[in-house]
Amino acid sequence: MPNHFHAIISIVGADLCVCPDNAAKGEHTGSPLHRMIQWFKTMSTNEYIHAVKQMGWTPFDKKLWQRNYYERIICNDKELFRTREYIQNNPLNWEMDRENPSSKNFNLEHSLYWKEIIKKEKG
Repeated sequence: MPNHFHAIISIVGADLCVCPDNAAKGEHTGSPLHRMIQWFKTMSTNEYIHAVKQMGWTPFDKKLWQRNYYERIICNDKELFRTREYIQNNPLNWEMDRENPSSKNFNLEHSLYWKEIIKKEKG
């Protein structure tokens, strides 16, 4: 999608380098998702700025990333399959996306595909 992306993050362990101060104090050393997202946004922003300066990429206005993110816990294989299917097919829905300024459905709350996924989960 031109304005966002989807990812499935599987947390299987924690790197003490993510939060070394807490580890030194004997506090919980797990990598909370928000720290992982924060690191990703910081590093990708730095790389983008580097590419603007070195490769002539178009500069972004004020912020590259939105303030928050949407998270969803995938509890079983059925949900994982549906989520993967949604991510794979999501770019096909850009024409109907509520955030696409060129879309006739610019103000719609959800794309038809997303409504279908929700309907499948309930039924």
